[in-house]
Amino acid sequence: MKLPAHLYLDENKIAYEALSFSPETEKGAANVAHALGFSERQAVKTLIFQVDTGERVLVMLGGDQNAISGNLKKAIGSRNIQMAQPEVVKETTGYIIGSIPAFGWQPEGFRTFLEASLLNEPILGTGAGQWGEEIMITPENLIKASKAIVVNLTMKVSSG
Repeated sequence: MKLPAHLYLDENKIAYEALSFSPETEKGAANVAHALGFSERQAVKTLIFQVDTGERVLVMLGGDQNAISGNLKKAIGSRNIQMAQPEVVKETTGYIIGSIPAFGWQPEGFRTFLEASLLNEPILGTGAGQWGEEIMITPENLIKASKAIVVNLTMKVSSG
């Protein structure tokens, strides 16, 4: 079964591996990682944030990571950001929370951010747009496919 995310990668000649897991698996990146036998860090969370300007951005983190608010605000360039509500996520991406692909749906100019430490992983898993379907992709190809801006979102940076 080819989903729009697979077709997008095929059309752009970006290498990936399609994997499936039981749709009965409990939601969450960690559960997908366990089901498919890779580390939580490699299971990419795709989060949509809303900015006070009306802009919406995609933020990708490892399944075991959380963004530091200050780093996120600095990357996005606004102090006033919040996680988008489920209906806003659906309206923005066309997908429901839980299996938002990292690519293929963004309009021109949409900003996508990838946590820098994920570049250290050999392979990453991202939702294919349907729960039970995962796309395994190298960090380099994920950046190419999503046009992601690579930033440090999880490590405190000492100032001074």
